[in-house]
Amino acid sequence: MTGDPTPVPPPVEPSASALPHGYARTRLVWEVALVLAVTVGQSAVYSVLSFIRSAIEAAQQGQNLADQQTQLNPAQDSAAFWDVLYQLLDLFFSLCLVALVVFLLWEHGGNALRRIGLDFRRFGGDAGRGILLAAVIGIPGLGLYVAGRLLGITLQVDAAPLGAAWWTVPLLLLAAVRAGLTEEVIFIGYLTDRLRRFGWSSWAIILAAAGLRGLYHAYQGVGSIVGNVVMGIVFGWCYRRWGRVMPLVIAHTLLDTVAFVGYPLAVALWPGVFGAVPSPVPSPSPSAT
Repeated sequence: MTGDPTPVPPPVEPSASALPHGYARTRLVWEVALVLAVTVGQSAVYSVLSFIRSAIEAAQQGQNLADQQTQLNPAQDSAAFWDVLYQLLDLFFSLCLVALVVFLLWEHGGNALRRIGLDFRRFGGDAGRGILLAAVIGIPGLGLYVAGRLLGITLQVDAAPLGAAWWTVPLLLLAAVRAGLTEEVIFIGYLTDRLRRFGWSSWAIILAAAGLRGLYHAYQGVGSIVGNVVMGIVFGWCYRRWGRVMPLVIAHTLLDTVAFVGYPLAVALWPGVFGAVPSPVPSPSPSAT
C-alpha cells in the first residue's frame, strides 16, 4: 500500500506539575531538603531557637519579649578592616548559594533566569511593581512592628549603626540586595518550581513558603512572624499572577534598605517607639517588709 507514512507525533515533554516517580522523585526530595538545609532552612531553625531562647530569658527575668533585643547586620569583628572583609565574604558566599539554586533550576535547552523572571527584559515594569509592593507591605508592616512593640510581643530590633565610615551604607545596601535575592529566589522561584513538580496546588505552595518565611524571621518575635507570613502570601500570589521574581526582589531590597538605613534614623527621631521600651518598676511583694 502506497502513500505517506503515518506521521510520528513529537515527544510529549513531562508537565512541570507532574509528580516524579522512582529515582527522579527521590532525587528531587533530597535536592529540596539539601537546598533548604544550607540556605533558608538552616537560618529558620536558628531563628526559631533564638526566639525560644529570648522568650525563656524574658520569663526568667520577669520581663516582656519587648525588653529583649535582636540585631540586624551585627558587626563580625571589632577591627574595621577585618569586619568589612568578613561582611563582604559573607555576602559573596550567600550569593553563591543563590547561584547554586539557579544552577539547579537550569535545564537543558531552557533559561532558569527567564523561567522564574529574574532577567532584565521587563525591568521598567518590574521596578514599578516592586515599588508598589514595597509600599503595600512596608507601611502596614511598620504599623505591625510598632503595635507588637507596644503590646510587648515583638523584640526590639537593633539595626547596625550607620557610623561615620564611608563603607557602612554601601555594605548595608549590598546586604539588602543579598536578602532580596536569597529569600525571593529560594522561597518563591525555587520552591514554587520544585513543589509544583510534586503535584502541590498553587495555594499549598504559597502557604508553605510563607510559613517557612515566617519561621525564618522568628528571632524578631511574634509580630515579625505574622508580618512575614502575610508578606509571603502576598508575594506568592503576585508571583502566581506575574510569573516574575524580579519585582519581588526589588520590593524586598527596598524594604530592607529602609530597615537597615532608615531604622537607625527612626530610633533617633522616635526612641520611645523604636528604641528600648523601659521595663515597668515591679510593685513590692505583699510579704516584703
